[in-house]
Amino acid sequence: MFLIDTQNKKAVSLEKKSFSELKLSERYDLQEWIADNPLILGENLLIIQKEFDGFPDTNERLDLLALDESGKLVIIENKLDDSGKDVVWQALKYVSYCATLTKSEICEVYQKYLGTSAVAQDKISEFYDGQDYESIRLNPVEGDQRIILVAANFRKEVTSTVLWLRNYHGVDITCIKVTPYKDDEKLYLDPEQIIPMQDIGDYQIRLTAKKQEETISSKEEATRYKTRYRFWETALPVLRSKTGIYNNVSPGKDNWLTGASGHSGVVFNPVIRMDGARAELYIDTGDDIRNMSIYDALKSQESEIAAAFPGELIWQDLPGKRACRICAQYHDYGLNHEEHWSEIIDWLADNLAALIKIFKPLLDGIMKG
Repeated sequence: MFLIDTQNKKAVSLEKKSFSELKLSERYDLQEWIADNPLILGENLLIIQKEFDGFPDTNERLDLLALDESGKLVIIENKLDDSGKDVVWQALKYVSYCATLTKSEICEVYQKYLGTSAVAQDKISEFYDGQDYESIRLNPVEGDQRIILVAANFRKEVTSTVLWLRNYHGVDITCIKVTPYKDDEKLYLDPEQIIPMQDIGDYQIRLTAKKQEETISSKEEATRYKTRYRFWETALPVLRSKTGIYNNVSPGKDNWLTGASGHSGVVFNPVIRMDGARAELYIDTGDDIRNMSIYDALKSQESEIAAAFPGELIWQDLPGKRACRICAQYHDYGLNHEEHWSEIIDWLADNLAALIKIFKPLLDGIMKG
């Protein structure tokens, strides 16, 4: 690796080091770097546990457990200067242990990792681009688990076994070679995917994503779609009566409906979830600067709005996303409590009516400004 001195037109060679020379450890250094920034491994991963030992009848523990963007579990095994000869066997054992983890068990594992700092379901939804947690598939039956092996050097018996498992048995194993370099007091890490070759790996990832998209309509999801449709079919007459909008809205399979505010990109949405509901003013004009301008203009009147609204309002500028949201949350019952649907529907209608009454005049003024 070279450090380029553009001013003097020189390429300065950086000093290649071993982890042992630098007195770095697998658990307290390399593992922590990956947990902090999984992009070291060349893709977007959600780390859900470190030193995972939730296996019955064994004291073994895997280094890092993660989810990828297709919902698959990823077992990450870290070795330092030498991969060792048994790393593949070790990782395969962990895969077999994790293969039976259910969605709820995965969420519990992640919640233990997060502690009280965040809610696992919310973080999972955020990782999957804001999808409703209930619609996200984790560790799907038809999708095998993945393995990522990380080391500075891989023994030939390891790479030979990995290639055989990949090419003849379809086991998804990736080998990442990591090399530390030192420049005075600065330390650099150079990760290189050696198996599969990067361009082939990208192609396989796209095929996996395509397969995931094609198989998303499972029996479980089809049932949920039908239940949502029935819920909205029941809810719409009440929503129309109490709010005066939704007259041109039909029941659908999504967990939300869109109610027009009279202004493009600003809508009043009822949202139903398996464990609750939400009445929201959702702002997405397609322009993040415009969204924040509308949101900030409303936020400047927060105290007056809070005094007028009958419940608690949650203001969400949704960092990292283009849209903004102002909402009221309902936690008593959800879509899976059909005996309480009338109560949920009344709550949604009443709170949406209150949102419309308060925010519609404010939006009319802001949009004219």
